[in-house]
Amino acid sequence: MEKFRFEDLVKIMEKLRSPEGCPWDRKQTHESLVPYLIEETYEVVDAIKDKNYENLKEELGDLLLQIVFHSRIAEEKGVFDINDVVDSIAKKLIFRHPHVFGDRDDIKDAEDVLREWEKFKEQEGKKRESEMDGIPESLPALERAYKLQKRAVKVGFDWSDFEGIKEKVVEELNEIEGALKSGDREKVEEEVGDFLFMAVNLARFLGVHPEIALSKSNDKFEKRFRFMEKLAKEKGKELKEMTIDEMEELWQKAKKEMV
Repeated sequence: MEKFRFEDLVKIMEKLRSPEGCPWDRKQTHESLVPYLIEETYEVVDAIKDKNYENLKEELGDLLLQIVFHSRIAEEKGVFDINDVVDSIAKKLIFRHPHVFGDRDDIKDAEDVLREWEKFKEQEGKKRESEMDGIPESLPALERAYKLQKRAVKVGFDWSDFEGIKEKVVEELNEIEGALKSGDREKVEEEVGDFLFMAVNLARFLGVHPEIALSKSNDKFEKRFRFMEKLAKEKGKELKEMTIDEMEELWQKAKKEMV
């Protein structure tokens, strides 16, 4: 069977959005599709993390569908179409890689490319008024905190040593305790946010990407918790039927088994 090509996908989406197409597809807007765009992106990430190339092929297709979907909606509005999207990124790639498509021979390694990146953006009319410009507000909070802090470091706004940042983390923890004693829930939320922000700062200072570190901890916790459930069932119980001491015993066993 002959394989479908990219242009076939574009035509399929055009049909789905037509009056004779699918009622659900016709109803969608840029805004209504945002949750799907985010979900599909994370599913691609999961497939990469699992090194599951069959899933990766499928999930990349789902993500590509979102791009074609948004482009079709934009075309119906008369603002741009999928060809404009392709044209835009192709031009950007060529412009930002003069060492590949032009005659720049002074860009020799990845570090050189990164140093030139901001200059390329400025030439594209994207000069920042602030170091904070260009960081999407819709990023997950952990990732946004990391990027905000990395931008601040560019102008030298950073901790001088580990002890200083450690003291600040402890200070933020103490401020949570103070907010709890006050009974002010909004203040508690604020102080917890400051503590999490500092935890990200600590990770960044140590050269650890907080999103990757937390993702690994999430996976570790899930495996250990599932193992606890398995141990409980072997005892003929559900976790919710056990005391906290009994669950703690299972947790310690899980830590030994599920390193």
